[in-house]
Amino acid sequence: MARVFALIDANSFYCSCEKAFQPALRDRPVVVLSNNDGCAISRSAEAKALGVEMGDAWHLVHRRPELRDVAWFSSNYTLYGDMSRRIFQVLCEHVPHVEPYSIDEMFLDLTGMPQPIPELCADLREAVDRITKIPTCVGAGPTKVIAKLANRLAKKDPTMNGVCDLTQESVRAALYPHLPVGAVWGIGRAQEARLQSMGANTIADFVRLPARMVRQAMSVTGARLQAELQGVSCLPLSETVPSPKGITVSRSFGRPVDTYSDLREAVCAHMTRAGEKLRAQGLQAETVTVFIMTNPRDTGPLRYSAQLNRTIEPTSSTFELIREATTLLNAMWRGGRSYFKAGIMLGGLSPAGSSNQLLSVRNPRSEAASKVMDALNARFGRGTVIPLSSGIKRTWSPRSSMLSRRYTTSIEEMLTVR
Repeated sequence: MARVFALIDANSFYCSCEKAFQPALRDRPVVVLSNNDGCAISRSAEAKALGVEMGDAWHLVHRRPELRDVAWFSSNYTLYGDMSRRIFQVLCEHVPHVEPYSIDEMFLDLTGMPQPIPELCADLREAVDRITKIPTCVGAGPTKVIAKLANRLAKKDPTMNGVCDLTQESVRAALYPHLPVGAVWGIGRAQEARLQSMGANTIADFVRLPARMVRQAMSVTGARLQAELQGVSCLPLSETVPSPKGITVSRSFGRPVDTYSDLREAVCAHMTRAGEKLRAQGLQAETVTVFIMTNPRDTGPLRYSAQLNRTIEPTSSTFELIREATTLLNAMWRGGRSYFKAGIMLGGLSPAGSSNQLLSVRNPRSEAASKVMDALNARFGRGTVIPLSSGIKRTWSPRSSMLSRRYTTSIEEMLTVR
């Protein structure tokens, strides 16, 4: 039986999440900003039409007369993450296998589905829109790379009504000569230039290249891309989410931090969040890294950045991780400076409990306390119980002056109906 993959991708996902709970924004231009309300990271179609570019700095563009009707929002990752989960749940109710690829993209296995592919993809879009109010586009093909290409075409061509079906070889043969090789998922600018120097300007040219030449120019990765574009599936759908190689939490401060207590509080808060992520995935960490830096635009003797790491006994305890991070911070701290950013990284990840517990010197009560903290926060909302060292007021927190409500995860912020 021929394999059929699909990729469903939310349109301007962060902006769509904001519009889903505010009907008054339905036809308004919307822009979501990066941490610290810095620059544009998501733009609705209306905002793009007004000339808002990805990466535009808010403080430079928000006063432009043509942008007076734009609704600007601070990043609300709690809302976006939960909306992504809801889309996943909707899709799992309609197709047998779903693989999250990113927060707003998911691969689907449609092999053997009785419904014609274009109709099935249209129904999936409708189901997601009905339940979550998030608009999407769907591309289908015999391989993941072709499905990704089909999704790209569905987003760019409004006449396709959000669905592009490239499962038929004849359809692909008609399109490939008109599509640049750079449109292929996994081919960046450098590789595109190299392929063009070999005479491959279009996808059709790339598919016709001798496999030996492609492998020499792009290694095994290029060989797989070429095979996938030829309809040979080399990238199966993963039914389990791969374990991350590391966990990083970092933020630029909302104001310059010049005291040790504030800097320590920020590092502890970042480690608290990392510990939550670690336990949610059933993992433990073996290395801890802490980094701090002043503003990179600063010049002179007060400019400073430092990073230290150490190997520890594997643990998932927030309290143990905070202790290790504080030790590293103590060694890096230099007074008389204004710090711009701090972050932590956890590495050497492995399944929790996989190390030799008989030789452990860790206090088992510390691990248990972390799990109790997770349970209370899951029941009553994140941040209900936190280590005191991670701070209460957090005056250093990133600016979020335009933050929307956490409509789906905080009972105090849910919509009310009269």
